[in-house]
Amino acid sequence: MAVYKRGYKRYQGEIEGRRARFLALPRFSWRVMFRQRLVVLLICASMVGPLLCAVFIYIANNAELVNAVQPMQGFIEVNNDFFINFMIAQKIFAVFLAALAGPGLIAPDVANNALQLYFSRPLTRLDYALGRLTALMGLLSLVTWIPGLALFLMQAAMAGNGWGFDNLRLGIGLITGFLLWILLVSLTALASSAWVKLRVVAGGLILGFFFILSGVSSMINGVFRGTWGHLLNPSWIVERTVYALAGIEAPDVPGAAAAFSAFLVTLLLLVFILERKLRPVEVVS
Repeated sequence: MAVYKRGYKRYQGEIEGRRARFLALPRFSWRVMFRQRLVVLLICASMVGPLLCAVFIYIANNAELVNAVQPMQGFIEVNNDFFINFMIAQKIFAVFLAALAGPGLIAPDVANNALQLYFSRPLTRLDYALGRLTALMGLLSLVTWIPGLALFLMQAAMAGNGWGFDNLRLGIGLITGFLLWILLVSLTALASSAWVKLRVVAGGLILGFFFILSGVSSMINGVFRGTWGHLLNPSWIVERTVYALAGIEAPDVPGAAAAFSAFLVTLLLLVFILERKLRPVEVVS
């Protein structure tokens, strides 16, 4: 049939529900992210730390191996510091992973004016943002709370004697801290991707947000000889919240309430940026 003889025909196929439409975004986003070799290499590199920690836990819970290294018996111990240091290391991997994978989620759609195509379908701005957020948080989960939970369960199983119940608060704080961190990192990546159309610039903006703010907070503390500059450090406010949840002794000032308030303010600012930039049509006055 000639093209000019074709007319409009209503779609006769099955109409998917809202959940299926929402899950389409993460599914295709994961496919795009895992096509990037640097992303796959970074995920593999981030697994070295958890593997070494697993070996450390095995040695620490094996009396024969501990006795074989008597000069290091004081060092071979799985405690709060062990899991906190593990969290700090994996947090850094999560930032670099978001800087590589995050800019490719929204920046191409904004640069190519593709948002109109998304929103012309039964897909709202909230669905679009949550779909991209779910995709990135799922990717970052592979290097944060999933290996963290596996290590905590491994230690609980090998230590026995009720170690898991005695340190349940530590496990809850560890997993909650990882979830708060990947939420903050993912929103930062999406906001940067929406704000800057160039992927390279967006990736640099993500790294700058975390590392430059960390340096600025230290500079403020040094100049004013205080500690309130920590509230500008995204990493510190999450760590301070984890200390409170896990029952670990931490500096009194700023407190956990102030740190969590700074965390919420940062999230609201990032959500505001996303709300302003995820628009199919922008009116310039």
